[in-house]
Amino acid sequence: MPAPLNRVATTPELPSTADAVVIGGGIVGVFAAYYLTRRGLKVALVEKGLIGAEQSSRNWGWCRQQNRDARELPMSTKSLDLWERFATETGEDTGFRRCGLFYLSNSDDELSGWARWRDFARSVGVTTHMLSSAEATERGRATGASWKGGVFSPTDGIADPASAAPAVARAILKLGGTVHQSCAARGIDIEGGRLSGVVTEHGTIRTKIAILAGGAWASSFCRQLGIRFPQASVRSSILSVSPGASGLPDALHTSAVSVTRRGDGGYTLAISGGGRVDLTPQQFRYAPQFLPMFTRRWRSLALGGLEGFRSGHETLARWRLDAPTPMERMRILDPKVDQKTIRLTHSRALELLPALRNTNVSAVWAGYVDSTPDGVPGIGEITTVPGFILAAGFSGHGFGIGPGAGHLIADIATGETPIVDPRPYHPERFQRSAWGKVADF
Repeated sequence: MPAPLNRVATTPELPSTADAVVIGGGIVGVFAAYYLTRRGLKVALVEKGLIGAEQSSRNWGWCRQQNRDARELPMSTKSLDLWERFATETGEDTGFRRCGLFYLSNSDDELSGWARWRDFARSVGVTTHMLSSAEATERGRATGASWKGGVFSPTDGIADPASAAPAVARAILKLGGTVHQSCAARGIDIEGGRLSGVVTEHGTIRTKIAILAGGAWASSFCRQLGIRFPQASVRSSILSVSPGASGLPDALHTSAVSVTRRGDGGYTLAISGGGRVDLTPQQFRYAPQFLPMFTRRWRSLALGGLEGFRSGHETLARWRLDAPTPMERMRILDPKVDQKTIRLTHSRALELLPALRNTNVSAVWAGYVDSTPDGVPGIGEITTVPGFILAAGFSGHGFGIGPGAGHLIADIATGETPIVDPRPYHPERFQRSAWGKVADF
C-alpha cells in the first residue's frame, strides 16, 4: 500500500481570472493559498495530481525547531504557532500537537553537537533540554537499553501527513478560494515584461501573481521560463506499522532509526538522512553546485538507478503549452520503494523498540526529497519575471515549516511586512557557491 492520504473536493470550473494562482498542492502551496485567501484575494490553487499526494504525505510529520539551521529556525518557531492557530481559525484538523520530540544517542560527538545547538537555541529564546545518561535511559525505557544522553524539545510536535494538506485545502474552499486537482500548470504568459497569466491543461487563468510551489518539479518548470534553479532529489523509502504497540514515545530519533506515532495509532519508521540518488540529466547539470552538499553528506547516500528518468521530474526537455507535459504523464511521483532500506528500517525498529513486534507492516512507500545546494529553501520573487514567486527546494524540511513558508509567501505577494526576514531564502543566492553555507542540520 502507498502512503495514506485523505481526499479533498475539486472545484468543478476553472476561473478565467484570479488575484493569485498557486501552482502545486503540497503543504507549502496550500498554506500560501490559505493565507492569501484569508487576506481577501481571489485565489486559485492548481495541482497536477491530488492535494498532498507527493512528499507532503510521504514524510515523518515532524514539526520541529530542534536542530534547525539558524536560517530556518525563525520560520520553524513561527510555524509551530501557526499550526496551532490554524485549527482554531478553521476548525479543520491537521493532526498537529506539541507532543515534544525526543532524541537518544550513545555518540559523544552527536551529543556534543546537540549541546552546541542547545546553547545557540538559548540565545534566540528556544527551549531544549539536554538529558543525562540516567534521564535519557529513564525516558527511553521503552528501548530497554542504557543511553549516554539525549535531547527533549518540549515545544516541538507532529502533524498528520495524511490529513494536513487536505485539511488546509478544505479551509481554502470554505473561504471562497478554488482548488483544482488533475490540473497541471504548463507555463505562464508574460505581457509588458511581467507575468499576466498561468497556462493550465484546462485553460489559462489571467493573473498578476503566480506562486510556484512545485516541489521536485520546480526546477524543470523554471527551465521553461529561462530561470536557472539548481535542485536535486533524493529517493527516500519509509514504512508504517499498524496500531498495537504501547508505551512508546510519540516521536523518537536515534541514529539507527526514527519512529513517529501516526494519527491512526500506528507508527512511521524511517532512517534519518538515508536515500538513493537516481541519476538524471538534471543531476548531472547541477552536480558542481551540489558538491559542497555531497561532500558533507555522502556517507548517508547511495547510488540509485534510472527511476528518475521514468518519473520525468528532472528532465531537461522543453515542452509546449498546447500539448501534454511530463507532469500530465506522471500525475503523482510514486517512485519505486527500496526494499533493502525497508527491511533494514523495520529490523532496526524492532530491535530498538520491542513493543513494535506486536504490530504489522501496514504500508511502504518512497518519495523524492527535493534539495537546494545549501539545504535551505528558495523563496522569493524572481526579478526577471515580476509577479512570479518561487517557493521550492525545502530539502526535507517543508512539512514542518509549511505554515510559516506559506505566510511568508503571502507577505511577499501582497507587500506586507514579512513574518520572518526573507533575505536568507531568496533564490538569487544560488548564483553564488554554497561552500561553507550548507545547512548544519
